[in-house]
Amino acid sequence: MSYESQLQHLFNVEGQTAVITGGSGGLGSAMAYALAQAGVKVAILSRHEESSRNVAEKIQAQGGSALGLACDVVDRTSLEQALEQIIRTFGPVDILVNGAGGNHPSATTSPERSFFDLDNEAVDHVFDLNFSGTLKCCQVFGRGMAERKQGCIINIASMNSLRPLTRIPAYSASKAAITNFTQWLAVHMAQEYSPAIRVNAIAPGFFLTNQNRFMLTDEKTGGFTARGETIVAHTPMHRLGEAEDLVGTLLWLASPAATFVTGIVVPVDGGFSAFSGV
Repeated sequence: MSYESQLQHLFNVEGQTAVITGGSGGLGSAMAYALAQAGVKVAILSRHEESSRNVAEKIQAQGGSALGLACDVVDRTSLEQALEQIIRTFGPVDILVNGAGGNHPSATTSPERSFFDLDNEAVDHVFDLNFSGTLKCCQVFGRGMAERKQGCIINIASMNSLRPLTRIPAYSASKAAITNFTQWLAVHMAQEYSPAIRVNAIAPGFFLTNQNRFMLTDEKTGGFTARGETIVAHTPMHRLGEAEDLVGTLLWLASPAATFVTGIVVPVDGGFSAFSGV
């Protein structure tokens, strides 16, 4: 086999089926487009069917295979129904990307809302969406991987998984739980079912999304808030991330190039996690 052929084989994911939760969001849709361009059949899941279908239709218009479904990741019945549709359309799931997640303003401290006054329902919502949703998706979509003794799970963690940030205690704790769970599940799948089932996570640094825009940008001026300026100042590459910055790590973790990689969390953060501030 030539060197070029070896490289093509290492990163070849063509013909596989992937599920992406939160697949209609900025980061999720970018990952969906990338996998589709690599020849993967992509199922895009989000709470709103129209949003999922819009992403799927764009992929189809470019010659890719995609399916857009409405699905609530904290509702196991909803997940199981989505799995049935995906299997009927594409067959067994090879790759699971757990991208669904988010924060809530009422679970965020501010001058107007102290830690002691955080809304309990909002805190529960953040934990359910981030951690419980990830766990349930791994149960529902991972069962088939365990039965077939192969598969790849990629959880989307966060900088908050590695370093808790001010003002967002529920989000930070729930993302830290995802990191711990990623390591636990990697060991469990390899020992109990097959070493060919790999579980890893990507920890994005600071990417401007709809869920954090209110904290990082000033609607009136269009510039950064004080918090946004601090983040950029503590990012050695001196910018926020763009959705496409996740693509290379995603394709590596999903491909045979990462055959001996499981239980790790890869920061994609412009150096934020490496910088002490001094």
